[in-house]
Amino acid sequence: MSKLDRYDLRILQELQHDARISNQELAERIGLSPSPCSRRVKQLEDDGYIARQVALLDRKKLGLTLTAYVLIGMDRHTPERFEHFEGVIGKCPEVLECSLVTGMDADYQLKVVVPDMEHYQAFLLGTLTRIEGVSSVRSSFVLRQVSSSTELPLEHLRA
Repeated sequence: MSKLDRYDLRILQELQHDARISNQELAERIGLSPSPCSRRVKQLEDDGYIARQVALLDRKKLGLTLTAYVLIGMDRHTPERFEHFEGVIGKCPEVLECSLVTGMDADYQLKVVVPDMEHYQAFLLGTLTRIEGVSSVRSSFVLRQVSSSTELPLEHLRA
């Protein structure tokens, strides 16, 4: 990890908050002129600190009202089993996150977003339970989202 200075950290913070900001506005907010600001953004991209820029969509407006956290248990803990599972899950658009976890009675935790319970049931029975090696599936459904952010904390990088 190369050394990030206060300007780099401010750029990352501002772009996490709103990546559509113009270079001129970004430069003004962090206290640089536009040319050096633009060069720094490019360098942060080249160095991999900025992986990509995306649009955050409103899932409710799109009719995606059901979010489930799903714990998956595998029958065998072999690299081949895990690789197969991850390959199948990686192709499922309803799975927003898939993490190999420890400290639970599960091997994977998924975050699944679908329109409703009917769609979840179809995903569960038509996809999840049919993946070779899946031995258990436990689902929890979000009643209300209290907090959500895509912004990573950067305070630990400040000198």
